[in-house]
Amino acid sequence: MGRIADTFARRAKENRTLLIPYLVAGDPDLETSLAVMHGMVDAGADLIELGVPFTDPEAEGPVIQFAHERALVNKVSLRDSIQLVRNFRELDKHTPVILMGYLNPLDAMGYESFAGSASDAGVDGVLIVNMPPEEGTELRAALAAKELDVIYLLSPTTTDKRAAFIGSEAGGFVYYVSLKGTTGSATLINFDDVEARVSHLRAFCDVPMVVGFGIKDGASAARVAGFADGSVVGTAVVNIFGAHQQSPEKIAPLVSELLADMRQQMDAVNS
Repeated sequence: MGRIADTFARRAKENRTLLIPYLVAGDPDLETSLAVMHGMVDAGADLIELGVPFTDPEAEGPVIQFAHERALVNKVSLRDSIQLVRNFRELDKHTPVILMGYLNPLDAMGYESFAGSASDAGVDGVLIVNMPPEEGTELRAALAAKELDVIYLLSPTTTDKRAAFIGSEAGGFVYYVSLKGTTGSATLINFDDVEARVSHLRAFCDVPMVVGFGIKDGASAARVAGFADGSVVGTAVVNIFGAHQQSPEKIAPLVSELLADMRQQMDAVNS
């Protein structure tokens, strides 16, 4: 059993929902990223989603787009992102880390080379936003050869037929996008509707289902913890990076404070 499956299984026995924070590798620098990752775990994070800097992160709203831009100014690459995970593994052998990004850098590196490097560094899974599962056979094969999970997205507009196909191909977990739009959208989310949709889609997926987009504080993380296997928080975390890019030493403590509050409120719901 890999780190992702093991973590979900352990948390299920404890009746705890996973807290899954997101950050962009190298925003504002790689040293800060590493410190924040360790701080996230200490604050109660169960799995880390590490964004790979890219020039056109089409699924992201302005807050996370700016984070990609800050990392790219520092010339942080896919290889640097993989090395960041390798550095993280020097002290943390247990917390799962997935890479979230876009196809172009993987295509440039080559799927087999990427899978080998990522696996050697201690990456557990990959979520490629713009790789439809119907076109991902070659990438899935390369990742499967190195026992890396392929994470896929479901959305409010996913049909039952497509959900069944995605569920048959997904590894690790499935990520349900709670709204139609980009990350950080100001759209008011009806979590009752999200809960109903997640309940419906579970019939098509044998792996755990986490929910992201719109989780910005302890209350929203706790609401999702009542029905999903994980709460993903991205923009609320990355906002802290943007607000303190000139004083990066403040970022890790503030991110930890946010996540600790989320963890406390999520555990209160699950207790």
